[in-house]
Amino acid sequence: MKQISILSSAVAAALFSQSTMAAVITGQVLDKNQQPISNAEVHVHGKSQSVVTNKQGQFKIDVDNKGQLHISKDDFIDKRVEINGDNQNLVITLTPTSVETVVVYASALHKNSLEMISPVNVLAGDNLKNKAKPTLGETLKGLPGVNASYFGPVSSSPIIRGLDGPRVKITQNGLDSSDASRIGPDHATSNDSLAAEQIEVLRGPATLLYGSGAIGGVVNVVDNRIPTDNIDTLTGAAQYTHDTVSNTNTYAAKLETGNEGFNFHFDGTKRKGHDYKTPTFELPEEHDEHEGEDHEEHETANRVENTFIDSQNVNFGTSYVGDHLTLGVSYGRIETDYGIPAHEHHHHEEHEEGEHHDENEGEEEHEESVFAQLEQDRWQSYMSYALHNNWIENISLRVGYTDYKHAEIEDGAVGTVFSNKTTEARATVEHKLGLWHGMAGYHYTESDYDADGEEAFTPASVTKTNALFMLEERQFGDVTVELGARIEDYQIDSAVSMAEHHHDHAHEEEEGHDDEEAEIINYSEDFTNLSFSAGAIWQYQEGQSVALSVSRSERAPLSAELLSNGVHIATGTYELGLGYHIEDGEIHFEPEDIDQETATNFDLSFRRFIGDFGYTVNFFYNDIENYYYQQSTGLVFDEEHGLESAAEADEDAMAVYQFASKDAKLYGIEFDVHYQVSPSTLVKVFGDSTTAKLKDGEGYLPRIPANKLGSELQYTVGGWQFSLAGTHYFEQSDITAYETKTDGYTLFDASANYQLDLGPVDTQLYINADNLTDELGFVHSSFIKEKAPLPGRNFSLGIRGYF
Repeated sequence: MKQISILSSAVAAALFSQSTMAAVITGQVLDKNQQPISNAEVHVHGKSQSVVTNKQGQFKIDVDNKGQLHISKDDFIDKRVEINGDNQNLVITLTPTSVETVVVYASALHKNSLEMISPVNVLAGDNLKNKAKPTLGETLKGLPGVNASYFGPVSSSPIIRGLDGPRVKITQNGLDSSDASRIGPDHATSNDSLAAEQIEVLRGPATLLYGSGAIGGVVNVVDNRIPTDNIDTLTGAAQYTHDTVSNTNTYAAKLETGNEGFNFHFDGTKRKGHDYKTPTFELPEEHDEHEGEDHEEHETANRVENTFIDSQNVNFGTSYVGDHLTLGVSYGRIETDYGIPAHEHHHHEEHEEGEHHDENEGEEEHEESVFAQLEQDRWQSYMSYALHNNWIENISLRVGYTDYKHAEIEDGAVGTVFSNKTTEARATVEHKLGLWHGMAGYHYTESDYDADGEEAFTPASVTKTNALFMLEERQFGDVTVELGARIEDYQIDSAVSMAEHHHDHAHEEEEGHDDEEAEIINYSEDFTNLSFSAGAIWQYQEGQSVALSVSRSERAPLSAELLSNGVHIATGTYELGLGYHIEDGEIHFEPEDIDQETATNFDLSFRRFIGDFGYTVNFFYNDIENYYYQQSTGLVFDEEHGLESAAEADEDAMAVYQFASKDAKLYGIEFDVHYQVSPSTLVKVFGDSTTAKLKDGEGYLPRIPANKLGSELQYTVGGWQFSLAGTHYFEQSDITAYETKTDGYTLFDASANYQLDLGPVDTQLYINADNLTDELGFVHSSFIKEKAPLPGRNFSLGIRGYF
């Protein structure tokens, strides 16, 4: 932490340069009908000083120099008012907005969702609770521009504009989730959306705060496990949900309390469910010993085996919040067992053709199939010191330590164990330099990854990053300009075993070779990633804006992209990293001249959020040099002969895919349009389209999500809230040579919520109906799309209460 100490020393002098308050600003906040607005927040832009209006809409705030007041209130458009540093009395009128405004914590500059230059989606409040699923991918996939990788409903990661894996950073309160979801699609993310206060999906300049590699975007899960506001009373919430499609029961609870600046938080979730049901579908043909036998009937199924889940997590947090100083710490524990579909290691031959399985069979077969045991311990701490200073507003530090383990259990015994121990620290200084307001900081991560067992296709590695970043903004009248930059030193170290590269096992036995004679190569490489961004938003009319941003990001390969060499049973392939070369059927480790992936992204957004009609339309173009992706080598691998051509191999040999580096381009559109037909009726139309190609006419990129178009009707009457949504996923025929096209399908979902008046407890009964028509749908971005279609008709029945 030497670097953090140096950074703190550099700003320590500012602690003693505080100036006295120079003026008092008073005022009143009114609506369009000249009625007072209570509980509106008023703060000095670029500083943490804030007050709220009283019942008469009045406020009083001390300021130390000229600047700008920022006034915000739910369901109203934020307003900024210039102040000159002298005593002033203001009358401020706020205009109602047609969309919900939410502060985006990951923006770092106290911006709400309507002020962001970069495109952003936020799920919060009851909207988040109604859409929450066991995985982030399934929770977010209905948002414009967002889809899911889908390795069954318990292992599904977000895909943003066709990009996933390491190109989408998943964070919790700004720190990396530090799981193994980037190693393979069958590895679940460790974030639980039920405990979240809100989930933010960012693209563009703000992503530079979290890593140069986040060229797709950042998904930030915000919770209150370290309270940053004082809690004066005991509050809590509880929720129970039952899902019929998988007979899943989910329980969640939260408690918070505080006294004299000391605050405490607890939340916990328990979920247990069985294999999920689907409409009847044909299973892919399997080759067996009955060669030449003509099967006129294909095997069918109406559920996806080995998709059970048994999960529990608890989180504790405490903090002290004073006038200037905030200190806090939290601890979280996750224990999850979940089935990995299409991962049976040839146990499928035990089942009779056309056999259907009963509701509880998933539990009985846990010891016969492959399932994952995920355990994670996560510590986080937070420190913030707020100054009343002319140029430094706030100094903060977040530190996290995560101990993650993912064990795959086969036939009741531990097979492969993946582990990842991560230490992360982020120190930031929020400042105001002249007319510029911004954030500068230092970011450190160390990830110690290891894998041991049959599927340890990626060797153990230690990855370290040290980065400096800056994000600055300035207003020019109705235009706000934002500039960002990040420089990152990225170092990867690994011990590569040359025994992994020779696969003629029969020959080894004849020669008398063994693994002890394997040559070990100590591999170490350093990359310097330089990234920057620029953007502007023009509020050309009240409630209407246009935004343009451009960013250039460099990314070094992860260990899985660089060093993979082995069988990946989950995807049914043999994977090779960028660092290998195949010659005469032999694999050689030659990791020289690997260029960084460099993405230049353009975003153009049009927004209207005033009156009854509003919209957000985003156009994007992403030009990527040295794009890392997997391509077929035309070879196959089997245990007896190693690498050979597909024409000479047995039918059960695995195709060999190697990471390649070529130039690519991705472009498309995402939109969300809404119309308030009446005070009780709202109509939405949303959709997205992404095209992803290699340059020079070399074809499309693999597993790009299908385009989607949807509509939603929301209706409120009395204590009831109803919604009906339909989403059509188009056919995906823009495919690579080794892919098959995916047919289109349409999903209809409905929900009904009823608000109960039970005195001090705010209670809500709800029923959600997913896939009302029981449509059979296959996810093109899934590695196992033919074996794991989407769930069939599902009713979620539940109750939640707050006090």
